[in-house]
Amino acid sequence: MHNTSPTQAVVLAGGQGSRLRPYTDDRPKPMVEIPGTGTPIIGHQLSWLAAEGVTDAVVSCGHLAEVLQEWLESADLPLRVTTVVETEPLGRGGGLKHAAARLPAPDQPWYATNGDIWTRFSLREMAAFHTERDALATLALARPRIPWGAVETDTFGHITDFVESPPSPFLINAGVYVFSAAFTELLPDLGDHERTTFPRLARERRLAGFPLPQGAYWRAIDTAKDLTEAAKELAAQRG
Repeated sequence: MHNTSPTQAVVLAGGQGSRLRPYTDDRPKPMVEIPGTGTPIIGHQLSWLAAEGVTDAVVSCGHLAEVLQEWLESADLPLRVTTVVETEPLGRGGGLKHAAARLPAPDQPWYATNGDIWTRFSLREMAAFHTERDALATLALARPRIPWGAVETDTFGHITDFVESPPSPFLINAGVYVFSAAFTELLPDLGDHERTTFPRLARERRLAGFPLPQGAYWRAIDTAKDLTEAAKELAAQRG
């Protein structure tokens, strides 16, 4: 059992990003720039992957693929990038399998990330966690803040407190993964692995969940509001 971190990754960048319009009218979602950085989401992701030891990334494109491919070709990237385009929609699991077929070392573990996730944490720690648990797949788990204020009450029904944007009591799939080499063939050729492969592995106890470390930055860029929030958080970090 070699305890080396993966050096290859798949970035799923084919989403429509309809909730990010008008930003996504002329570009795919991962090409939307984080305000104030001059760099699209995928640029931040690729530099994070490279900093975590990844040397090869396969970017799976769909919606407006050529815009993404052009940027990848012209950008000065810190790792080798191959792009694949789904000619017909394969579903999330099929898309992942299609992209994984282009990884340089099919017999080695690999990372995967959704193209709209902006995060920073130690992927090497996550890979070690995955190895220790002998999992076939490990999901990063985030505890997002609830966008509303919460109200606390006592048993009698008196309001005792108001909590602004509390962390969710539930962990969610953070859209970053470590997969063992053997995981690839368990993916469907067509369809959604989150409804098929993942539940099956969970029943077999071969699916692990890695909670993001305390204080790790994580945000899914899904709406224009997420973009403004990300810019604000970035400014606060730099300030």
